[in-house]
Amino acid sequence: MYPNQGIQSPALQESSPASTKTLSDRDMKSLKRSCRQFEAIFLQSMLKAMRKTIPDGGFFEKDTAHEIYQDMLDQEISNEMSRRQSIGLADQMYRQMEKHLTGSEKK
Repeated sequence: MYPNQGIQSPALQESSPASTKTLSDRDMKSLKRSCRQFEAIFLQSMLKAMRKTIPDGGFFEKDTAHEIYQDMLDQEISNEMSRRQSIGLADQMYRQMEKHLTGSEKK
């Protein structure tokens, strides 16, 4: 990236890590929960895309109720996968945002 070159913009100052900011435990828990929710949404869209690759067929005709059930099942599977840290996306996002927000290098 290009260096700041002496530009004094409030937007640039707000986006830099703020070591003087202290975030409460509540804020950090909220951040962790948001990262987990994002991972769950990502996994749900991935499951949905993978399911589209399977050809239709079987004993029962697919109707609206079946699609709703399948979406709900995908949502629950993705939520459970996120809770069990299946792919680690939420943890990686949390560490990156924590480092940016607090200005610390925790591992």
